[in-house]
Amino acid sequence: MSTWQDARHFVLPGSLGLRMVLLLVAAVALAGAFSGWVATRAAADEALQRVVRQQGDEVQTLARVLASKIEQSQKVLRTVAAGITPEMLEAPSSLDWLLQQGLPAVQFFDAMQVARADGSLRVNLQYGVQGEAAALEPDERDTLRRTLVEGKPIVSEVVGNRAGDARVLFTQPLHAKDGSVMGVVAGALRLQSQGLLPASIAPPERSGSRLVVFARDGTILSHPDPTRVLGNVSDEPGLKEVSQHWLEAQGAGGDRILTETVSGHVVSLAGMPLPQWTVARISDTQALLAPLKGAQRRAWWLAAMAVGLIALVAAMLNLWQMQPLARLRERAVRLAQPSGFDDSVAPVQAWGDEVAALTQALETMVQQRNGQQLHDRALAGRLQAILDHAPVGLVITRAARLSMLGRQAAQMLGYAPDELQGKAVRALYGSDDAYGQWKKRVRTAFAAHGAFDGDVCFARKDGSPVWARVQGRAAESPGMLAGTVWILEELTAVHEARRQRGRERLHDPVTGLPDRRAFEDRLRGVLLGRAAAGQSVGHSEPDALCGVVMYLDLDYFTLVNDIAGHEAGDDVLAHVARLLEAQVRQAGWVARLGGDEFVVVMPACSAAHGLAVAEQLRAAVSAWEPVYGGRSFTFSVSIGLVPLTSELKDVSAVLRAADMACYEAKRAGRNRVVMPRGAVQLMVDT
Repeated sequence: MSTWQDARHFVLPGSLGLRMVLLLVAAVALAGAFSGWVATRAAADEALQRVVRQQGDEVQTLARVLASKIEQSQKVLRTVAAGITPEMLEAPSSLDWLLQQGLPAVQFFDAMQVARADGSLRVNLQYGVQGEAAALEPDERDTLRRTLVEGKPIVSEVVGNRAGDARVLFTQPLHAKDGSVMGVVAGALRLQSQGLLPASIAPPERSGSRLVVFARDGTILSHPDPTRVLGNVSDEPGLKEVSQHWLEAQGAGGDRILTETVSGHVVSLAGMPLPQWTVARISDTQALLAPLKGAQRRAWWLAAMAVGLIALVAAMLNLWQMQPLARLRERAVRLAQPSGFDDSVAPVQAWGDEVAALTQALETMVQQRNGQQLHDRALAGRLQAILDHAPVGLVITRAARLSMLGRQAAQMLGYAPDELQGKAVRALYGSDDAYGQWKKRVRTAFAAHGAFDGDVCFARKDGSPVWARVQGRAAESPGMLAGTVWILEELTAVHEARRQRGRERLHDPVTGLPDRRAFEDRLRGVLLGRAAAGQSVGHSEPDALCGVVMYLDLDYFTLVNDIAGHEAGDDVLAHVARLLEAQVRQAGWVARLGGDEFVVVMPACSAAHGLAVAEQLRAAVSAWEPVYGGRSFTFSVSIGLVPLTSELKDVSAVLRAADMACYEAKRAGRNRVVMPRGAVQLMVDT
């Protein structure tokens, strides 16, 4: 009845509980404020990035449009030049008639000039009216003269000192039949003309944003404020810092784009390659983010209300969650009373610290635990004596740790019993892989049979391997943690005898690699497995992962035997074997066929990857320079590579194809890789 009432009535928390409620409310408020700040910053950054991308695309598009208009102007001028003959240069009247009446393309330009090779001006049309030669600006004369000298088209710098009169001159040389320059024709366009920089070509202006076009010397060619035309970008706010680096790097000469944020402005620039002009958009950052700030203020108010509601709910939930602790405080105070658990004692309602009440109760429980530990140590001592006198190795593990070991087991592993006490079971294995495989075997055996029985290879303290037959069963004892009892019986000598018999039969004694018979057996298994897999799915394995076989023959190996002796030759073979194994260990295996011939098999490998690995093997052998008898030797290797396609059905066919490819590598000059592909062979030379 008392327990039911304790679970039903509400108990006020103590000072610790109230502090936790206040801390929770403060944490929720701070987390909400921080999250709102981060979200606001992220939204502002994202909005700014969108503007940056949009601005960059905009100026790049406009630069391409302007570049196309420049190219169109040059095409028109080339059309005019094509209609002028050498006879017309000698007859100004016919040339004047051609320009005013005969060629409609002339009307594209605001002004046109034609000069002969000697520099004499034959025609000077200004808005369709013949003008005087003296009316030409010096810059226009220089541009005409440069065209006559260089013999190529030119787009001039801005000519004129007033915005309304500023213009750009396009020139085209007139070539005679023999290729010599007989004259020059030029067309001028005002900056604000439809053929160059009309006001309609720019996108609509935005608040706090300007679109500016300037030349490579910094002269402003187009600006929303007409008074700024022919000014300099060094006086343009937000643009002067970026334009200086842009012009110094001669960025205006290419078609690249650049976007930077400087001094509260987002500046995007795009270059035009031929006239070497730059299109720039300068936007004020604050103006860009102004629409976002209103939304941010509304979001802050909503976030504040949400955080307040969450804090209130969290406080109520925390008070509810604190009820077990408050009731535990009451029970602890009752436990600390001399009368023990007395229902007549009224619940403590004073505002005390829960920790102090629990401390008193825990001190009582600690005393009880100390007595229990003394009892447990006596039991453990008796159990250790049993383990030490057992005729076999006994080990008890709990939670993947060595809880107790008998003397026989410790001696088998090369340790004293107290050295392994409490250590992780992983310490008994030479590698994480070996330990992982053992755990997998144990889980499978216990799941199937409730016990483990099998041979396991451990690592002694000195690192040497020790084999043992291991039997394990789960053991539980009242008052103790569940554990596992293991019985160990050493089998190292038996496994070593088995290993020696197998090695002598299937391995090459010089290199330690599988010999020809072992290689053929293993490759035969690979081919049979591939054939079975192909039949099970109704088609052969795809060529992309067909696998490859490499046939390797050392070049000039007999020189080592003849000069340094057979012992040095055996050392070369052993080193090459280790080198090949190190290169392909993760993806294949190596065998020695005999003499100085090796073979590498990579079962799941594409032909392209096989070529890359073969080239690595060739380079590794070439880079090795041993010294025998005081003399340095260099080696190379010829490699024949064949993919394991469906046409190669047996071991003899594979070896024959690989041997022929290796022979081709030898015949082609050695120290190379050859892979046959029908009648064509792909060679990778040194």
